[in-house]
Amino acid sequence: MPLHSRLAIALLLCGAAPLVHASAHRSVCPADPGRAPSGDMTATRVAAAVVDDDQDRLYEGAVWTDGGLYLSDFVHAGTFPSRIRRFTPPDGWATAVEDSGSNGLALDTEGHLIAATHDRKQVARVDLADGTRSSLVSTFEGAPFNSPNDLVMAADGTLYFTDPDYQRKAAPGGQPRTRVYRHRDGKTTVVDDSLRNPNGIALSPSGDTLYVAGGTGDGDVLRTYAIEDGVPGEGRDLARISGGDGLAIDCLGNVYVTEHGEQRVRVFSPTGEVLATIHVDANITNAAFGGVDRRTLFLTGAASLWSIDLDVAGLPY
Repeated sequence: MPLHSRLAIALLLCGAAPLVHASAHRSVCPADPGRAPSGDMTATRVAAAVVDDDQDRLYEGAVWTDGGLYLSDFVHAGTFPSRIRRFTPPDGWATAVEDSGSNGLALDTEGHLIAATHDRKQVARVDLADGTRSSLVSTFEGAPFNSPNDLVMAADGTLYFTDPDYQRKAAPGGQPRTRVYRHRDGKTTVVDDSLRNPNGIALSPSGDTLYVAGGTGDGDVLRTYAIEDGVPGEGRDLARISGGDGLAIDCLGNVYVTEHGEQRVRVFSPTGEVLATIHVDANITNAAFGGVDRRTLFLTGAASLWSIDLDVAGLPY
């Protein structure tokens, strides 16, 4: 089966029932997406995910596709060497790309894996057959990026990505500011340059709202941007967060924010109301929905992977 995604072909959500889809290149959520989580919950650690070595590892950038969860496994030191691993529930592990230099992972409109990479300071398409990479965007105003971190591609092919400076030392060069970028038709523009180390990024199920987690002078925020005619407008702070890292979206439009040092995910409604808190037992980085019906939320963190079954379907990265 070829790679697929919410921006590619339709996935199976409810047994044999296919996703309702608007086109062959964009899957959308089911007519009955389910019920949002509420209250306090705890995710279960996937024991087989732990790597027994003395390296300071982070699992990042989870994306569900082709019946498995792909994630970046990188050492949080030196030049941040990274590989892409595949987890196939309940306990299957394999290395998909040995030397990926990657952090955030996503899927393009054709279902191919794309990655935010710190070793080459670019966003690239990754060929899982042989591990080769082809650059989608590598510079802005003639200079390399800092360390592209997270990314999402809209149904029309517009690429959005964040560029903090967390892994800036992985390679020479960088930008004078940390920013959120938009790339379309070979042109890269700035969405926001006011956030300190913007990190997680996601689109609403309808594609009309962009979400970004990042820092301000008053602490971290979840910021939202209305998209009109394919262009994000001015950002608006939806909620205060603590150490915001990755984002995931369910099919009701709720936003799942991983709060790194707080070791939790908080679920916000599109209006900013806190609906639920999901706890883990280590620092957390990212989130993605997966499983046969995409109602399992996978959470990555410090050499750790957790999962929790929910009553709502969600998007695969």
